[in-house]
Amino acid sequence: MKNTQYAIVDIETTGGNAGGSRITEIAIIIHDGNTVLERFETLVNPQKEIPLPIFALTGITNDMVRNAPVFDHIAKKVYDLLSGRVFVAHNVNFDHSFVRHELERAGIKWTAKHKLCTVRATRKIMPGLPSYSLGNLCRSLNIPLSRAHRAGADADATAALLSQLLECDNEGIIETMIKKNAQDQRLPPNLPPEDFDALPSKPGVYYFYSKDKRVVYVGKAKNIKNRVAQHFTGHAVTAQRQNFLRDIYGISFEICASEFMALLLECCEIKKLWPIHNRALKKFEPKFGLYSYEARNGYKYLSIGKISAYQGYIEKFHSLHEGVNMLLKLAGDFNIDHRFVHYGTTSEGVVIRSTKELPPVTYHNKAVNNALHFIESSRTTYAIVDKGRNNEELSCVWVEKGQFYGMGYISNDINITEISEIKEYITPYSGNGYIMQLINAYVLKYPRKVYLQNPHL
Repeated sequence: MKNTQYAIVDIETTGGNAGGSRITEIAIIIHDGNTVLERFETLVNPQKEIPLPIFALTGITNDMVRNAPVFDHIAKKVYDLLSGRVFVAHNVNFDHSFVRHELERAGIKWTAKHKLCTVRATRKIMPGLPSYSLGNLCRSLNIPLSRAHRAGADADATAALLSQLLECDNEGIIETMIKKNAQDQRLPPNLPPEDFDALPSKPGVYYFYSKDKRVVYVGKAKNIKNRVAQHFTGHAVTAQRQNFLRDIYGISFEICASEFMALLLECCEIKKLWPIHNRALKKFEPKFGLYSYEARNGYKYLSIGKISAYQGYIEKFHSLHEGVNMLLKLAGDFNIDHRFVHYGTTSEGVVIRSTKELPPVTYHNKAVNNALHFIESSRTTYAIVDKGRNNEELSCVWVEKGQFYGMGYISNDINITEISEIKEYITPYSGNGYIMQLINAYVLKYPRKVYLQNPHL
């Protein structure tokens, strides 16, 4: 790689994300592949307190940076050193995000056109080492490291590592990695490239794994490969994104027949695995339920209340408003006296005073039972049958009495004479109200794909 110059960068910071933390020290070494051409190193006043755990790690104190230049005063120097050179760092996207963000704060728009992550490069050029952290690599490769977690010493060690990598790189791996559109420019440092390469361009569900093989995120996509790639693009510097990318050590996937099947599987897997980085779908658990109970006077009551783990409900709702509306309709349709209906606004319900004589117990309870029977009978059992993952199968979703039961795939050579036989080939899953919202919306949009177990219900 003739005439290529590298800007080897290491920084120390007040925290782990560029959006809420600042640089406390920076070192930049300009390297031509053989020798060091220039070296810049300075403490930086972060204009905020250095947390005690950061001081314990780096040894940099508030007193040490008090009279150091703020980043604005070195921004032009940093920009000049980085411009036109390959940005190199151990876990490059971390350092790049901080430097880019600090330059932007100083009024300088800059993004490295070419980046090289020495973590990823070492994994490719020197596979099989016990660890790829900078400290452990220095021990494995006999690279001097006098003061770990100080910018100058770490930059020197990274420069020595780069020299060894360039010397051992007989297959042009580094040249490929620093191309502008190379996937190594965007992949997280701990993600094996073969995991990304294996992703299909098909609908399905994908799983991100942590270092200890736990699922930390589940997602769905029309095109798995494209969607996963989107996670690694952009320049967001939030703590959530930084931690998310750092946690990814592996990817697996499950191909689905359609985006709808992928969406259902995603919901089921999040409910089962509860990954740390999935937040949005955790909000859709129902919070209110419809209850029925009989008082000492023999009258049956209907009420809306918060769902309890120890009390069974008849119907569930995502909001009190949704539950109250249904209860009002039931009371009106089945002529249930409102004095026996509680709407959940207080612990005792709303007390509606009336001088009207109470209805006979038998008459009243029959009305309540009719309302409950109506709810039960309206819960239909049906299958949604659609195309499969290939021409030899069909996809199926089974709903049992108005509740999601499970889903799966059936081979075309299986002879189904009754729609209820589909249930035998379905994988049961634990559902929730949100899954039924998705299914109900799909049924309204594609009614021809729905097959009732009993068309007379």
